[in-house]
Amino acid sequence: MYFVPKRVVLIGASTGGPNQIERIVESLAFLQSTSIIIAQHMVDGFIDSYAKRVQEKTKNSVSVAKDGDRFESSHIYICKGFTTFSKDNYRFECKAPTLNSYNPDINTVFASFIPSIKDMKTLCVILTGIGDDGVASALELSKNGARCITEDKQSAIVDGMPFRARTLIPDIEVYSLEKIIEVISEFCDDI
Repeated sequence: MYFVPKRVVLIGASTGGPNQIERIVESLAFLQSTSIIIAQHMVDGFIDSYAKRVQEKTKNSVSVAKDGDRFESSHIYICKGFTTFSKDNYRFECKAPTLNSYNPDINTVFASFIPSIKDMKTLCVILTGIGDDGVASALELSKNGARCITEDKQSAIVDGMPFRARTLIPDIEVYSLEKIIEVISEFCDDI
C-alpha cells in the first residue's frame, strides 16, 4: 500500500558529508510518516554503492531516487544529477548531471519541495561542504515555513556551505552535528 509522507527531511552535504550522513541515518528509529531526501555531492559512479553502504546502517529502506519513482513514506532516498520532486504526482524526475554541475544539485532538489511545504512538514538540513550549493533554496524553504538547520563551525568538516547558510538565512538554527542528529530524530518521531 502507498502512503504519502506527512514529514520530509531534506539533507544537503558536500565534502565531509558521507560519514556525517551515515551517523544521522544509523541513529534513526523506523521512520513513520516521514521520508528523508539526501543530496550528497559525489561522483556519479559512486552513488549507487554509497546507497548500499547507507542501507547497511539502518533498518529503514534506502534507494537511489530514479526517474518516475513514487515518493513514499518511511523511505530514505539518495539523489543524483538533477533530481526534482513533483507534487502533482508524488514522483521523482531525474536527469543526468551536466559537465561541471554539482552531482546532485542540492538547490534543484530542495527547490522542488517548496510547493509541498503546506502538505508536508519540512526540515531542511545543510551539512559540511565547500561552496554554497543548497543555500539559496534553503532560504526560500525557510521563507515559506520550513524549519532550517545547519552545522556550527566546530562540527563542520568544511565550513563553506554551513557558513553561507548561517550568513544568508536569518532564522536558521545552528547546532553541533550531535544536536542535529537529535533534532532530526525528534522531528521524525513527532507523530
